[in-house]
Amino acid sequence: MNLPAELRHRWGIADGGDIAIIDMGDAALIIPGGMDAARAELRRVLADGAYGAGLAAIDDPDLAV
Repeated sequence: MNLPAELRHRWGIADGGDIAIIDMGDAALIIPGGMDAARAELRRVLADGAYGAGLAAIDDPDLAV
């Protein structure tokens, strides 16, 4: 799989590196750092309340917490 050079440079994987690809059904979520980094980021977001704040900022009552 090829990623655009701009993304590889921004994510620090221009010379290779781990990524995680999560199948979302209609889309694929690409996370630099691999699955361990993805899990750590998810734990951080859920622990500090950022997830709920992010959902509340979306103008969709079905997603609001």
